[in-house]
Amino acid sequence: MPESKPILPKTVGLWTRPDSPRLVNAKNIFDYMDGAGEIYLGYCFDHLEAWEFESRTQKAILVELYFMKTADDAFGLLSLDWGGEPVDLHQSPQENAGSVNSFLPRALYGEGLLRIWSDAIYARVMAYQETPESKEAVLTLGRSIVKGRRNPQAPNLFQSLPDSFGSDWMLLKERATFFRSHLVLNSLYYLGQENMLDLSLSSEAVTSPYERKDAKGKKRIQFLLVRYSDNKHASQALSHFHRAYLPEYPIAQQPVSSKEMASVFSVEDGWMGYKLRDNVIAFIFECPDQETAKTIINQIK
Repeated sequence: MPESKPILPKTVGLWTRPDSPRLVNAKNIFDYMDGAGEIYLGYCFDHLEAWEFESRTQKAILVELYFMKTADDAFGLLSLDWGGEPVDLHQSPQENAGSVNSFLPRALYGEGLLRIWSDAIYARVMAYQETPESKEAVLTLGRSIVKGRRNPQAPNLFQSLPDSFGSDWMLLKERATFFRSHLVLNSLYYLGQENMLDLSLSSEAVTSPYERKDAKGKKRIQFLLVRYSDNKHASQALSHFHRAYLPEYPIAQQPVSSKEMASVFSVEDGWMGYKLRDNVIAFIFECPDQETAKTIINQIK
């Protein structure tokens, strides 16, 4: 791990922890959690420490410390759900997470649950029953988790999300997510059971809806950006996607000397398009018409 692990207090308020945590790794994660383990393994997961603080008069508080292999992966877990009230657990003002991410908190609290991104650790601190005493204890534990730890920037790929496409389509920041796995993607925006984008722990991806408001109400499109290790892997992934998602359209032959190609297509739920440039592919889904799809694809830098 890039930093030493947090030191949790032995006692906080009415609650006391055991001397050692429950240790969970990739081999026994499904014994600890049923089903949700796939989400954590979809990021670069190292191990989990689970501590249960007990009280004689109130229900327990569970502390889960997910040690990830990079800060980007810890951020990705927090980005799966931006729900809750932002809280500042630091004694001094935090650094901004980036221009497009200026709204992004590093900790969120709601209904007894505190979720934290602290460098390469993603943490969950949950009171089984929310009371004024348990809320204070949860926040105190949160402060002990982040104490002395770095505040790295959000992933570069996440920061590259455009705030808007033109003046019409605006980024829904509270729905923007960083991930690596097709299982995580399908929980955010379902493309199909198959891993048609060849996503793996060596790839990076971000996705978010963009919304346009007009006289007829709200309309949404879905933007997806994937970065691979090199152009070869990106080109192979795009070919795989095209065969699986667009079987009725022939695959355009990419010039040997070119590392960029772009196309738009009419599909069942509107228009979609993609652009490959070097080792990055951008996708846009559910566009209302061909012109919108072409305009957005052309705007992607």
